[in-house]
Amino acid sequence: MKKSVEEDVFIPLYPKSAVEDKSSPCAKFQERRFWSAVKLLSNVLLWDGIVQEDTVRDLGLSKLLNRYLLLNLINTPPGPDNIEKCKEVVACFPERWFRDLGSGSTLPELLNFCQHLLQ
Repeated sequence: MKKSVEEDVFIPLYPKSAVEDKSSPCAKFQERRFWSAVKLLSNVLLWDGIVQEDTVRDLGLSKLLNRYLLLNLINTPPGPDNIEKCKEVVACFPERWFRDLGSGSTLPELLNFCQHLLQ
């Protein structure tokens, strides 16, 4: 899993002008790479309860979400596409990680993602 996260994930950041047209090759490639990384996030987080939680959280949240996916989300204009992407990312998180959290709090690795959602 670590090797996949470190070597296989690549989401290019193109200038805004190159991805404004959703049918452009740059926009299509960036979208495919984003959804590929979301699928990997989902697969990594499915190992929760089997592999040590610290390892799963490090690979899934610290590396995949915060290093790759969040950059794409921040650069996606606000609107239905961004909301759909965020929903799919949230759907990957194991529910049990949030059971013992107090109201209005979150996991430390999710602080930047939560800030994006608030904006």
